[in-house]
Amino acid sequence: MRVVIVTESFFPQVNGVTNSVRHVVDRLLATGHQPLVIAPGPGPSAYRNVPVVRVRSMALPRYASFPVGLPDPVVERTMAEFRPDVVHLASPIALGAIGLKAAQRLGIPTVAIYQTDISGFAKQYGLRAEPAISRWVGRIHRRADRTLAPSTVSMDQLRGMGVGDLHRWGRGVDLDLFSPARRCDDLREKWTRGDRNQVVIGYVGRLAAEKQVRRLAALGDLPGTRLVVVGDGPERALLGRALPGARFTGMLGGEDLARAFASLDVFVHTGEAETFCQTVQEAQASGVPVVAPAAGGPLDLVDHGRTGLLYTPGSGASLRRSVERLTDDAELRSRLGSAGCDAVSRRSWADVVDELVQHYAAVVRTPLLDAA
Repeated sequence: MRVVIVTESFFPQVNGVTNSVRHVVDRLLATGHQPLVIAPGPGPSAYRNVPVVRVRSMALPRYASFPVGLPDPVVERTMAEFRPDVVHLASPIALGAIGLKAAQRLGIPTVAIYQTDISGFAKQYGLRAEPAISRWVGRIHRRADRTLAPSTVSMDQLRGMGVGDLHRWGRGVDLDLFSPARRCDDLREKWTRGDRNQVVIGYVGRLAAEKQVRRLAALGDLPGTRLVVVGDGPERALLGRALPGARFTGMLGGEDLARAFASLDVFVHTGEAETFCQTVQEAQASGVPVVAPAAGGPLDLVDHGRTGLLYTPGSGASLRRSVERLTDDAELRSRLGSAGCDAVSRRSWADVVDELVQHYAAVVRTPLLDAA
């Protein structure tokens, strides 16, 4: 099958959308399909010999490292020349809307992947545009032939927007990379300055307003603990002041990231606008107990009291109580970590992308009429 993937983000940007597209491309290649990527630039023109066609872009205000695709005739021209069987719209909002129009003009069926709660993010940046953004997102997904959403909450959001032909499609986890076996005593000793009795509490992800990392301040004075923050982003300097006792590692990838995950004793996620929350899965695959807000994607990923703990969204006191339960109870940490690891053991990217290909095949066989 020939697949054009129109994505709002790709390398050199590293985020959830980029990582998902990368894994989709990897599996498509491994199973004999022919992908092509269209992405906002600048950036590499190929990934693993797969063409990456770059379109005009502009920097997003207050998030300069995130380029937004602009209308560009190269999108439709590329599709016409490549002649794909299906167009995959990865987290469509700007470039995805352009790709959708081009695919419709050419009569190519589309599968749209809902991945980013743009209206929720806008709220965190103080933008009063939630209703307008929701209308725009709903319009895109109503016009796609099929929409795949990662969680129960996101499916409910899309149903409320009138989106039809809606299916649940989660995310895979790299089980070869993330593993309890990656735990590293030397790294822990570096973090704790040699105090092996300290419980290491960690956050992994972008340091941006929508992730609400500042809420980790509720844990700053927990006795016998060390706070580690893995990642980078526009709030790095602010967080350095808000979390003066934390160890900031900067952005990590590959085996360095896997070692960091597995070397934590407790993983904490703070953001409440997650349609899925991939870092929860990666922590679970690493055998680390998870504490996450009872909102969005984590509601599907964390079975409270069995594979992790959920706390009341927006409550620093609830977050602190949940983390204290784990810092005070090594047996509970071990039990939740093991159960979480078992829960994700059947969520490989290979299985997840093979499921995605079945959705491609469904729209290729029976393209739907415009639902808008």
